[in-house]
Amino acid sequence: MSLISAIAIYFIVWWIVLFTILPIGVVTQQERGDVAPGTAPSAPIHPRLWRKALLTTVIAAIVFAGIYWLRFRSGLTLDDFPLKPPSG
Repeated sequence: MSLISAIAIYFIVWWIVLFTILPIGVVTQQERGDVAPGTAPSAPIHPRLWRKALLTTVIAAIVFAGIYWLRFRSGLTLDDFPLKPPSG
């Protein structure tokens, strides 16, 4: 795997993990009962984006390491997995 390919795969994994992490622990203004004028009631009070970005980076690195190991170090291929033959 080239460095550019590895960066691209990590970038995709990072964004997927970010979108799964973002809603965790969010408290909206409406839930707190303190809606600021001119804002959406669903706006988060403290989104903690830096903490979520750090957590996303760590989790994405672990997922990427797993993908890298499965693809390049384990020797597994699609032939090693039992796949259902096409019916017809």
